[in-house]
Amino acid sequence: MKKIFLLTLFLASGIAFAQSSYKLKVGGEVQQPLELSLSDLSKMPRKEASLKDKEGNVHTYMGVAVSDILAKAGVPSGKELHGENFSKYLLVKCTDGYRVLFSLAELDASVADKNVIIADTVDGKPLLEKKGPLRIIAEGEKKPARSSYQVESLIIGHVKD
Repeated sequence: MKKIFLLTLFLASGIAFAQSSYKLKVGGEVQQPLELSLSDLSKMPRKEASLKDKEGNVHTYMGVAVSDILAKAGVPSGKELHGENFSKYLLVKCTDGYRVLFSLAELDASVADKNVIIADTVDGKPLLEKKGPLRIIAEGEKKPARSSYQVESLIIGHVKD
């Protein structure tokens, strides 16, 4: 029994260490590349987003608006989002190799009313280890395919012929 307790304690401390050393990387065509810790993200303005699971149950996620993270990295938005900047995109990379794509225009409040966040909690609790520590939530999409688990980096790119 003592061995099981010690093993549980060891695994829990390993998870805590992994999450404390976790960094969300923001790079590509940005003015200011970033590496944001979970603590950094927790200090940014918080926003909610809802998402249905496979069983149809609605869950409330809390996190940081992707647009706020991109603004911190100096990504064009608002009046700057015209001409060539309209062909820029956000590639979201996850630790399991999954990738999703958003145009910058669909993430910009001056163009669309899309609520996309990088969430660290669901229904008031931290995300499960196998799904976290961060998940991107694209609220209101008919299919949750872009609401991906284990987000590790946000990369800004530019479509070129």
